[in-house]
Amino acid sequence: MSVNFFFLKNPPVFSEETDLGPTGDFYQMTKDYGYSVDRKYKPKSSIMIDAQNGQILWQDNPDEIRDQGSMAKAMTMFIVYEAMSEGKFGMDTLITATSTDQQISQVYEVSNTPIVEGVKYPVSELIKMSFIPSSSASTIMLANLVSDNDAGKFIDIMNEKAKEIGMTNTHFNNCSGAQAAVFKGLYTPEGYNPNESNQTTARDYSILGFNIVNKHPEILEITKNAKLTIMQGTPYEENVQNYNYSLPGNIAPNGQSYSYEGVDGIKTGSSPIADYNYMATCKKNDMRVVEVIMGVGNWDDEDSEFNRHLYGNALLDYAYSNFSKEVILPAGKHDIDSEKVKTDDDLVAVKPKDIDGKFSISGEDIIYNSPLPFVTKSIPQIKVAYKKAGLLSFSKRASNDKKSTSKNSGFSHFIKTSFLIFILLLFCLLTPNRIKNHKKSKFIISLKIFSLLSIVYLVLSMIINIF
Repeated sequence: MSVNFFFLKNPPVFSEETDLGPTGDFYQMTKDYGYSVDRKYKPKSSIMIDAQNGQILWQDNPDEIRDQGSMAKAMTMFIVYEAMSEGKFGMDTLITATSTDQQISQVYEVSNTPIVEGVKYPVSELIKMSFIPSSSASTIMLANLVSDNDAGKFIDIMNEKAKEIGMTNTHFNNCSGAQAAVFKGLYTPEGYNPNESNQTTARDYSILGFNIVNKHPEILEITKNAKLTIMQGTPYEENVQNYNYSLPGNIAPNGQSYSYEGVDGIKTGSSPIADYNYMATCKKNDMRVVEVIMGVGNWDDEDSEFNRHLYGNALLDYAYSNFSKEVILPAGKHDIDSEKVKTDDDLVAVKPKDIDGKFSISGEDIIYNSPLPFVTKSIPQIKVAYKKAGLLSFSKRASNDKKSTSKNSGFSHFIKTSFLIFILLLFCLLTPNRIKNHKKSKFIISLKIFSLLSIVYLVLSMIINIF
């Protein structure tokens, strides 16, 4: 396959593999947008999709199998929110920390927060700990809550959920991102190899991000925070910082700001196997996107952590420079597939600024045939319902409606009309034309003429309604 390259201010260039979408030289594109980066930090895999319809806005090697590191916690939290939506527990549910929980929180090889045996931790606080300082202990406590303390069962749930939402190249072996063996026997999911890491792809994790922002957008109320205070007002209060340095107001440990307007989540992750990963969502100009960047730099090079945000921010610049959320088909009358149609609602979608898609009719909907591919075939089509328009179509529809109405109410109408005709005929036949009072005689004659005209009208109405 030949490679097509993107250049600044040019419209998106599409891969010859049309299921992939726009592609190019990520390093050169980042440089073109004014970011000072070294090619050695270029992500090994990346993708960006629009969060409304799941169209691919950018891709570079999106299907390479990789370890996602602590981004695994995003799937764990997604399942926790799914369980809460099903009423299994709530944000105020308390989990009493066990001795094992406390020992897990003391494993220095993984990111953590202190957990104290016997302390009751609200689910809401454990979620904050899992997302912001990336606590492995709090993540495992929440996983145990969902699975009734069956670690293997929870991994089963993770893998089932991945299949359900279309993550076809993903397999989990742990819930936190660190191999189970790292926990020294304190965390042992039955049926899973404790030395195996998780496996996924950038494409699959963008699908997870798509589901998170659409099904549980309340998660962003937590992940948007650059800093948080956990267990506030208790002896276990602690101030924590988000590892997502692209969040507005966040300052990285190197003293630099990588803030990007509109970024409000979701999760970072890194490991000796994964290097540095980044799944983020951003909403700007009324357009929300999800980006996933995997394998930035090298685990032993601390600058890799910061460079993932330079590449991520450049990708956001690319998205908002080349794509926009627009009314692609306004409500009203249109000519599509040689049909005159009418829509009651605007059709809104993200599209390349300089490239238009085409429309076609399928069943009762107008389909937008986007020039951009969908990240997965399970994403619904971009469509809007329509009605036929134009004189001929209106006449046909009116005729069909009339026939349908006559089937249901024609007989009832016939009975009522016949009864009225019968009463009017009786009036005409039984009432004399002339009576002694001349004025009354004229009135009776006029009334009979009106009655006869009414009979004619009723008969014609009955014929029109039935036939």
